[in-house]
Amino acid sequence: MTLFSAMPSYPGMPPEQGLATPSQNLRQAPARQPAATPHSVHLARLLAFGGALGLGAFGTYEMTQVVSAGGTTVLEGIITALFAITFTWISFAASSAITGVLVRPDRRMPTDRGAPELSRRTALVMPVYNENPVEIAAALRVMGRGLAEAGRKRNFEIVIISDTSDPDAWVAETTAVDQLQRALAGLIPVWYRRRWNNDGKKAGNVREFIERWGGRYDHFIVLDADSLMAPSTLIELAAAMESDPQIGILQTVPTLAGGRTLFQRMQQFANRIYGPVVANGLAAWQGGDGNYWGHNAIIRTSAFAQCCGLPDLPGRQPFGGQILSHDFVEAALMRRAGWKVEIATDLPGSWEDSPPSLVDTAVRDRRWAQGNLQHLRIIGAKGLAWPSRVHFFAGIMSYCASPIWLLLIVAGFALALQAHFVKPEYFPDGFQLFPTWPVLDSERMIRLFVLTMAVLLLPKFIGLTRALLSSHLRRNCGGGLALVGSALGELVLSALYAPVMMVVHSRHVFEILAGRDAGWAPQRRGHGAMTWSDAVRYHYGHTLIGLGTAAVAWMLSPGILAWLAPTLAGLVLSAPLSFASGSEAAGRTLRRFNLLLTPEERSPSRILREHRAAIVDINRPLHGIVALVRMASVREAHMRWAHEAPRRRGNPDAAQLTATQKLSEAETLEEALSWLDKRERMHVISQPTLIGRLIDLDARTALRFPEAQRSLPAQVPSADSQRDDRALEELVASPA
Repeated sequence: MTLFSAMPSYPGMPPEQGLATPSQNLRQAPARQPAATPHSVHLARLLAFGGALGLGAFGTYEMTQVVSAGGTTVLEGIITALFAITFTWISFAASSAITGVLVRPDRRMPTDRGAPELSRRTALVMPVYNENPVEIAAALRVMGRGLAEAGRKRNFEIVIISDTSDPDAWVAETTAVDQLQRALAGLIPVWYRRRWNNDGKKAGNVREFIERWGGRYDHFIVLDADSLMAPSTLIELAAAMESDPQIGILQTVPTLAGGRTLFQRMQQFANRIYGPVVANGLAAWQGGDGNYWGHNAIIRTSAFAQCCGLPDLPGRQPFGGQILSHDFVEAALMRRAGWKVEIATDLPGSWEDSPPSLVDTAVRDRRWAQGNLQHLRIIGAKGLAWPSRVHFFAGIMSYCASPIWLLLIVAGFALALQAHFVKPEYFPDGFQLFPTWPVLDSERMIRLFVLTMAVLLLPKFIGLTRALLSSHLRRNCGGGLALVGSALGELVLSALYAPVMMVVHSRHVFEILAGRDAGWAPQRRGHGAMTWSDAVRYHYGHTLIGLGTAAVAWMLSPGILAWLAPTLAGLVLSAPLSFASGSEAAGRTLRRFNLLLTPEERSPSRILREHRAAIVDINRPLHGIVALVRMASVREAHMRWAHEAPRRRGNPDAAQLTATQKLSEAETLEEALSWLDKRERMHVISQPTLIGRLIDLDARTALRFPEAQRSLPAQVPSADSQRDDRALEELVASPA
């Protein structure tokens, strides 16, 4: 007799065929045989890194000459150092974009062959955590049907691995999965499991899948809850893995699509026009030392199991414990073991969604910032390829650049204050014939400002030029004039939002350095509108910072206010800008004028159209637990996929015991639901006997208290309208 069932069986999964995933030792490099790097990649690296260092050195020299005209003070030295870091960082983006134009990436995907032959099995793995099951099921339905129509039903299987912890979301999830399986019956297998222990979060979820079922699949394609991929793209990815046994990860470049709010449409336009320039540059200098972005990528299962078991970092969160941004680390470990990690820049048919508003982006970025800063503990791991260390550094800088920029502005403001209040010492050496005048080289300063703007805007200029020269892009973005207008509008909006995100990211970094953990909360997706109260509560601190700084600057000098105006404008207007960011009305207005249009909006592909139709077609489940009690079809669907929590003999689960006791004492269904907390509800809806108790209570309620039955909610709130309340409230509580 066993005392503990640590690994429960799942009714909705195939027979187990696991692979061992040993935790990797970051202090010991494994033996590896890396593939040779092509000459084109060496040339691209010379251009990207040499160009960045050259531009950075020139800009730093010019800044040194600006401040040294009258002798360099300590404050001017600090400004020069901060400027050097900031300018070199934006120079790398510019040189990488130029590299993508001059050096063609080593393309992986053939464009002139017919349908490739496949002999291996690939899993479409969809990790979910309290997500909208309707959109997930719709995406998987159209992908599954497309694969079946292409004659690939023996080469692909759908596997949904859930960490959902909300009881109503779980019922909606199992209902949607049941509909999905029925829709794809006879076409492609659909598997599902939800685990009770959420160790390791998403990375742990995938790891458990590999350890129990990974041996069944030669490859797996990781999807996100908002992912959508064309069947032809899925087939090409699998064919690429079969044709090159050295590839460990092949990452697509997802295109943003489906957004309707102002912020989403702005991001979609930037992604579509400027994104390919950035992606081509990255692919050119990365070669086989590429990166992995956590979704819309295919992975060789055996290689992943061999070298991507993530260890826990020593110490406490936020820098210790479980690794949050696992994708960068998995790519680095895969490359450390000798496998190639590449980016397929020329493979279309890969899409994702974006956060609907500025605040939603800030909520998401809090967890991302912690994950990237956690890489400070990993960047020095033994045996990593140097481009992998560059990926870690770039991820860290993507958030640390904001506090550096903020410190540069503060230092410049302090220099202005010093010039206003501190009387210059004209004769510092005592007796001298001529005074020493405090001076900055203003002409050189103007030239340096122009250079900085040119370097900053160069990737956008290259992207816009590329779009104007492409008849397909130009036509499907509304024409040449509309394309230029959209680019100018996106530039203005980005410039206004940038100071707000600078302050937000700076706060994130300071919180993480102070030891505050972000936790693990679901990301809000979809198109839910931002309310005025949310915008004002979240941004009143930013507004006060902007107004206060503007007032001080005005009292000192109108010139200082003019210098700070581009930054202060975004902060002062942060609340209305944030409200507008989540507005679908603003997005529709711009669309009517052909602004911020993308080809995916103007002429969507077949799968995008089918996805929208499938969302409408799938039945929206009623309120989870109430539907489970009152609808036999929902109850039967749920119990086909649900399972009880694993039990240890002699050590019962406290939540299950308290749930059973509360149900025995409750007199109505409403009373029972009001007493049960979230974990207790999860136990109740996993056990037929406890569900039966809820049914009895509902029947009693209908007879004795009909008004109580009517008061129960009839519809589950859409996941699109469910904000990440905890994370948002934490941010709102300290808006500055």
